[in-house]
Amino acid sequence: MRHCREAAVSATVEAWLGGPLPDIAPLLQPAAHAIEQVRRDLPPLLRSLAHERLWARPGRSASIGYHAVHLAGSLERLFTYARGESLSEAQRAALAQERAIDGVQPPVEVVATLVERALAAALEQLAGTREEALLVRREVGRAKAPSTVVGLLFHGAEHTARHAGQIVTLARVTEPG
Repeated sequence: MRHCREAAVSATVEAWLGGPLPDIAPLLQPAAHAIEQVRRDLPPLLRSLAHERLWARPGRSASIGYHAVHLAGSLERLFTYARGESLSEAQRAALAQERAIDGVQPPVEVVATLVERALAAALEQLAGTREEALLVRREVGRAKAPSTVVGLLFHGAEHTARHAGQIVTLARVTEPG
């Protein structure tokens, strides 16, 4: 009985309370925990939604589907800049598609898989980032806005958590009766 209760509690413990994630530098643990929490919560939530709820726009808000696709795309773009790379043509094309995603409305499984892949790639990149590289200067976008590796990684995690929160709220707002 005790073992079952502990297993149920551990499944609901927030990622940051579970201790350090393996292979991730101590200074990157907060960003990794934020992304890990979204990885645990979001794909199952997305898969629980009917197509109509995924693309509903209550009060003219952005749809859950848009937030999910934007979450994945922006995380990938920010982490690309953190690596010191420019966006590829494929990433630019994906950004254009992201802006028009409400017109396309891909199925729930496609959106959930896109999110899962982006979160997994981000965690993998965090595991490969050395602490001594965190203050290396980086430039963002065509305007070459100044940042650092750590600034981009943390902004990616924060932005991801913000959109995940919006998705959770919209899922509740769109619940049937």
